Amino acid sequence: MPAPFPIEPEYRIGSGWDSHVFELGRPLWLGGLLIPHAAGLAGHSDGDVVLHAICDALLGALAQGDIGSHFSSHDPQWKDASSSGFVRHALQLARHAGWSVVNLDANVILEQPRIAPLQAQIRESVAGLLEVPSERISVKGKTPEGLATPHTAIAQVTVLLYRSSALTTPRAAPHHNV
Repeated sequence: MPAPFPIEPEYRIGSGWDSHVFELGRPLWLGGLLIPHAAGLAGHSDGDVVLHAICDALLGALAQGDIGSHFSSHDPQWKDASSSGFVRHALQLARHAGWSVVNLDANVILEQPRIAPLQAQIRESVAGLLEVPSERISVKGKTPEGLATPHTAIAQVTVLLYRSSALTTPRAAPHHNV
């Protein structure tokens, strides 16, 4: 009997979402960039909502849980950790299973700072982390009109992964190398 839904090559879509409130006295990290701003995002790690949503999208496409199942907010080793390491871990899991990033689409929803002036820098930063051309990365800034979420940053990300049928034999899963 043939396998159900034989797809050659294979594609997977992942969706990620994260939110954090702004907190005075913390640095603001968005998409792996330190952004000059009066407040940063509260969180156990650096609070980078963009990278957290990217991590969740990658893990979701791999059916590997979410960021919390890999990096518990109760584990002191992740206190103030750079979220870039979380994304690198999820990307490493994908690569070890033969997957490559096709493209990524991110919505960053917040009142301030405005994303438009930062858009190209965030796009380049994310492309660098994922090791793909920046033409495959979309970053859009939105305001939270009607959401009643002042002082909050939200990120929503969709990622498409590709795997050639010749690469379907997964290798051993990597350990946390953040």
